[in-house]
Amino acid sequence: MAGLKHYKMAMDPAILKLGTMITNRHKYFRWTPRTARISFMYLVVVPAALGYIGYQTDGKYDLRAKRKGDLAVEY
Repeated sequence: MAGLKHYKMAMDPAILKLGTMITNRHKYFRWTPRTARISFMYLVVVPAALGYIGYQTDGKYDLRAKRKGDLAVEY
């Protein structure tokens, strides 16, 4: 088709820089109070909150075999 080479693309320098940064992120990571706090939140607080909510609502809702107008709450 008129000699165009569509398989060649110019690489965007910003995308290349982003890829390099993501690849080498582990080399530049430092434990700071902020990163420790964020890690603690994701590793302890979030799973604990989800577990608590799961135990509080265990068996409370039955979503199988419900018809229009039936309640999902068992008690």
